[in-house]
Amino acid sequence: MNELDCTVCQTLMHGYLDKELDPPTTATVAGHLAGCAECARLHDQARLLMLGVKRQAPYYTAPASLTASVFAAAAPRPNIFELWRTWFAPAFSAAALGLAVVLYVATPASEQPLMDEAVSSHVRSLMGEHLNDVVSSDRHTVKPWFTGKLDFAPPVIDYSAQGFVLLGGRLDYLQHQATAALSYGRAKHIINVFILPTPEADKPQQSQTIRGFNVVSWQANHMRFVLVSDLEKSELEAFSQLLKP
Repeated sequence: MNELDCTVCQTLMHGYLDKELDPPTTATVAGHLAGCAECARLHDQARLLMLGVKRQAPYYTAPASLTASVFAAAAPRPNIFELWRTWFAPAFSAAALGLAVVLYVATPASEQPLMDEAVSSHVRSLMGEHLNDVVSSDRHTVKPWFTGKLDFAPPVIDYSAQGFVLLGGRLDYLQHQATAALSYGRAKHIINVFILPTPEADKPQQSQTIRGFNVVSWQANHMRFVLVSDLEKSELEAFSQLLKP
């Protein structure tokens, strides 16, 4: 895909307004806004809302008495501080360390950072020529391409008969490790399938929506699968069933 579509543009719009995007992405969004009346309308609405809030939101200066009381409360009290440092600080530090260890052992690692990374990678793949390193609908072309580039063999299958066409694949990087990214097409929608190894046990399928994109993930046979697309949730879940061994 050579042009930014409306879904991605609207996802990036607030970052564009806040000047948080890198220069190439800023230029891409600006180019889309120049040629898309609907996105330009939404951009103008968001910009006017931001200006209105800045101009009309009330601003109150803190009273001098409040400022004085805050600074007075923050002033050091040597006697109490010395007592805390001498008697209570060591015990408190030990208790905090023990609690941290318990929480670390008892709390499973959050999957959310991985999901957020996958969505960001999906958005980047739709911009310019970032979608595929190898472009082919032939699994016998795509699968061998990964040989020597990854320390695992990702499953690559074409599901054209079921309406999900293999478009190609690329190397990606999620959670500090090399990842296989396969792209599939469904009508005018793009599906990114991220595959990476994991030492963890199998986990059941989970579905969620992040920044307007549907995300389906699971773990099986020490492999982690994350699907991202703006495709309808039910269709993306149906596709995930095809990918499961």
